[in-house]
Amino acid sequence: MSDQVTRLLVIRHGETAWNTEARIQGHIDIPLNDKGRWQAERLAQALVDEELHAIYSSDLARARHTAEAVAQVAQLQLNLDSNLRERHFGRFEGMTQEEVASQWPEEARRWRQRDPGYGPEGGETLQAFYDRCLSALTRLAQQHPGQSIAVVAHGGVLDCFYRAANGLELDLPRNWQITNASVNRLLFNGEGFSLVGWADNRHLDGPDADGSASLDERTDGMVARRA
Repeated sequence: MSDQVTRLLVIRHGETAWNTEARIQGHIDIPLNDKGRWQAERLAQALVDEELHAIYSSDLARARHTAEAVAQVAQLQLNLDSNLRERHFGRFEGMTQEEVASQWPEEARRWRQRDPGYGPEGGETLQAFYDRCLSALTRLAQQHPGQSIAVVAHGGVLDCFYRAANGLELDLPRNWQITNASVNRLLFNGEGFSLVGWADNRHLDGPDADGSASLDERTDGMVARRA
């Protein structure tokens, strides 16, 4: 392996109350719930032996608080980046999918079909969101050749990373997991990303876990197969 390869741990934030309600969070700043805070602590302990050189996070509280737990154990400064935020869903934010479908059925159809050029009123198109996420991750990876970094973000953001690493189209339905506080591993070789491992949540097993969040395939209020 080239000594210029960047190793990336990309991580979804811990659980929030709106995750359990399948409510669209987007840019609304929802905090972790009790289970989410527990997940963040377990995540931090699971990464204690990782040789991390830097930690980056979305500036939204649910990602930031998850990353803070890791940064504290790793004794690293946390770097916030608003370009790692979840997709902006405009007027959909705060609603459930059922509420969106009831109020705007045609828009809900285009959303479900993952139309790259579609964006809710006041929000981002899927293509613009993808471009933002990949630009941010590429920039961070380029800053750390030969090093390992952690990036804490959101379900939709990690979906973009997975697609980029596997060469998948934006309108392809999702059939991979994106779980709260799971560890996902990518490599950046200077030209593009490749997948090493995905959805490792073994650190969330145990007597204190009820299983609901670690198996939850919702992405900040969206079913895993939808944007």
